[in-house]
Amino acid sequence: MEQSQIPTPEKCELVADILKVLSHPQRLLILCQLSDQPKSVGELEKLSGASQSAVSQFLGKMKAQGLVKAQKQNQFTYYEIADPNIKKLIQSLYTIYCV
Repeated sequence: MEQSQIPTPEKCELVADILKVLSHPQRLLILCQLSDQPKSVGELEKLSGASQSAVSQFLGKMKAQGLVKAQKQNQFTYYEIADPNIKKLIQSLYTIYCV
């Protein structure tokens, strides 16, 4: 690897923080469910098998990390992956491990 291609310590810290969030199976499952389109907490609850409070906690942590964003529509809040790079990462993981 050339010297110019070596990431900075700050970049490595950022990536490590993202990977820590992704390291939980339920959070990873939720992100996989969000990789195709936005979904509500209720939809994610059904798809992931986790309780509503657990899904909300997972989404809160991922939102604080900047991985997901929320949009209110009528009485529902829909979540989607906020960062296109995270979406690519999740899709790559799916292709490698789930297909």
